[in-house]
Amino acid sequence: MAGTGHYIGTPNGIVLCVGQSGSGTVEGHLYHAYSREGIPFRGYEEIIRIAEELFNALGFPHMGTSDRDIHGRTHNYQRKEGMARVMKDGELLEKHGDMGTFVIRVQHRQHSSWQGRVTYLEEDRTVYFRSALELIKIIDGTLDEVEGTGGAGVQEG
Repeated sequence: MAGTGHYIGTPNGIVLCVGQSGSGTVEGHLYHAYSREGIPFRGYEEIIRIAEELFNALGFPHMGTSDRDIHGRTHNYQRKEGMARVMKDGELLEKHGDMGTFVIRVQHRQHSSWQGRVTYLEEDRTVYFRSALELIKIIDGTLDEVEGTGGAGVQEG
């Protein structure tokens, strides 16, 4: 695990502010540069859904495969025109969660999953992941460590 400094560095960067992680469910707010408001989430499924909607709207990273429904029809997404950044990287990095703050940078969406890196800001620790499931395990493991030490996170801002 290498430290990468405090930066976002990609147009689709996400700051995940975890407020609590009780009963096996993570909760908090997700931030990106295209909205000033944090998007509340409850559970990893919502994090993935919100992020996928952002990536599809941006058209980045490009999907390696198209989504299919239960009937076998594929769905292609069009990039939303007019998506403009309203927050700079510095503003995004001012957001923090009580349990932890993670900067997620998805570089590729291949094999129907995500590949990229995640940085746990409180310790400036970066880990590369090869799938959305691996990302979830990394975040969950980090939160378990934090809970074991009594929570060393910072207040959400």
